[in-house]
Amino acid sequence: MSAPTSAGDTPTRRSPSWGRGDQAVRVGRRSALVLGLASVAGLLLFCWPLFVRVAPSSLQHGVDAPFVFLAILPVLIVVVLAELSEGGMDSKALAMLGVLSAINAALRPLGAGTAGIETVFFVLVLAGRVFGAGFGFVLGCTSLFASALLTAGVGPWLPFQMMASAWIGMGAGLLPRRVTGKAEIAMLVGYGIVVAYLFGFLMNLWFWPFVTGMDVPYHQGSLSYVAGAPLLENLQRFAVFTLLTSTAGWDTGRAITNTVAILLVGPAILATLRRASRRASYGVVGTHGPALDRASDAT
Repeated sequence: MSAPTSAGDTPTRRSPSWGRGDQAVRVGRRSALVLGLASVAGLLLFCWPLFVRVAPSSLQHGVDAPFVFLAILPVLIVVVLAELSEGGMDSKALAMLGVLSAINAALRPLGAGTAGIETVFFVLVLAGRVFGAGFGFVLGCTSLFASALLTAGVGPWLPFQMMASAWIGMGAGLLPRRVTGKAEIAMLVGYGIVVAYLFGFLMNLWFWPFVTGMDVPYHQGSLSYVAGAPLLENLQRFAVFTLLTSTAGWDTGRAITNTVAILLVGPAILATLRRASRRASYGVVGTHGPALDRASDAT
């Protein structure tokens, strides 16, 4: 039997979910399952040419199988959003999501990817850290979608960018919670560096099998995708392709941007987001109690 409350207490209850109470989108069992299935489907989006014999063509994305996956991905995202909403995306979480998505959309044109300067990811990492994996996943999708509309960046690459960014936000929410202070900043800097290179890797993978004219010689032949070749052989070609075309420049610039931004403004943004989370009281639903009833009668 629970202990009785005093006359001045106002009982509260937390909505059923897994995870911390301050998570803006709390992931329950079914939502976690849908997130996992959507992530697996998204991974197949990037990797399917490595397992299926595809004849490379510069027009492949315009007329062949990839657009089937591009049609499926938005459906997956809608399903994920519906499941997460059932888990507790209330008006406060939607407001925070809208604010942070708008901030990210406004920040992205400042760098526009020039020399790898991407100003959208550090906020995504910090918000995912504070509000949890579910919120980070949704924020990654909405941030890239909003920034694409703002910068006229809508194209066949957009669903891939949204999925990769969703994973970045979700991963930040899954980092160890007990790490605090300077160790937390160091952890987030390391995570920002890793995801900078991971994002570049994934965004190269979505188009590399369909690039033609990449017969740049190296000790194994060329850098082009070879339809039907063994998986490890194609992966080796792709690794060299990525190293030569993006790692040294774009991806490293993205990693430096994340590092500098998290070191300079990370502590202040984390404190601001956590203060907003406490004031919003995510996960807490107020109920009527004696104190509230007396206040209501007095008014």
